[in-house]
Amino acid sequence: MQALILEQHDGKTHASVQAIEESQLPQGDVTVDIQWSSLNYKDALAITGKGKIIRNFPMIPGIDFAGVVHSSEDPRFHAGQQVLLTGWGVGENHWGGLSQRARVQGDWLVAQPKGLDARQAMIIGTAGFTAMLCVMALEDAGVRPQDGEIVVTGASGGVGSTAVALLHKLGYPVAAVSGRESTHDYLRSLGANRILSRDEFAETRPLEKQLWAGAVDTVGDKVLAKVLAQMNYGGCVAACGLAGGFALPTTVMPFILRNVRLQGVDSVMTPAARRAEAWQRLVQDLPSSFYNQSATEITLAQAPEFADKIMNNQIQGRTLVKIA
Repeated sequence: MQALILEQHDGKTHASVQAIEESQLPQGDVTVDIQWSSLNYKDALAITGKGKIIRNFPMIPGIDFAGVVHSSEDPRFHAGQQVLLTGWGVGENHWGGLSQRARVQGDWLVAQPKGLDARQAMIIGTAGFTAMLCVMALEDAGVRPQDGEIVVTGASGGVGSTAVALLHKLGYPVAAVSGRESTHDYLRSLGANRILSRDEFAETRPLEKQLWAGAVDTVGDKVLAKVLAQMNYGGCVAACGLAGGFALPTTVMPFILRNVRLQGVDSVMTPAARRAEAWQRLVQDLPSSFYNQSATEITLAQAPEFADKIMNNQIQGRTLVKIA
């Protein structure tokens, strides 16, 4: 079978498509024939070696995949069943989805929901799953469409673009933040009411004019600090990314004086019940048009090239990897 293998030589990461034997796959109780995977920001960090994502080499990257069960020792899954996987350290410390076959723990798999095929599942992927968890976090905090505008940072990326589409479908007015003018038409087609330049979020004061009922932040650092300073009283920020850095140059003032909630959102270790709920919500709440306008389809051999493009902010929406 073919797989994208990451190896490290002289401190540098090298990526190449190689043939591997099934006997080389790591331990697990379910073996899956992969049909589709995708490239996420974390995959790009791993493939390019620009992030300390992978500690043990060789490694097959790919933090998500969808496919068909080849064989199973787990009674919850059977040969021929459609399944998907996101998170659990797959593609980081356990061989991942950029391969024709994977062997994983049954606890990590989700039965593919009715209403989705494997390609659609990977258009959603980790990015869309994370976006749904962010929207659910805003709902859990009591943020409703009538409360006001929701700001989405890093809106042209995988998480951001899916969040824009979901929020619009659910009736929330959305302001999308993007650093590239070329993405504006795309974001409007997803449902953004207006587009803001990333430059507007470069500097901040401890408190600013109240603008947002809620936020989905994929950037972190100064952008997140600015968003927090502009939150309405009682608002909530669902923070799920650190593309702009992991620092948070802010004060406690938004939290104390405006009762603002900063809700961290993790998709890697999400419990099974919450995971299943999020996937059902995605089938229900993601507009069908989303699948037609938000994916770039590539081959396994093109993954290193597109990982570079992701790192250079040259990709909008999702990047699908056709495996089967």
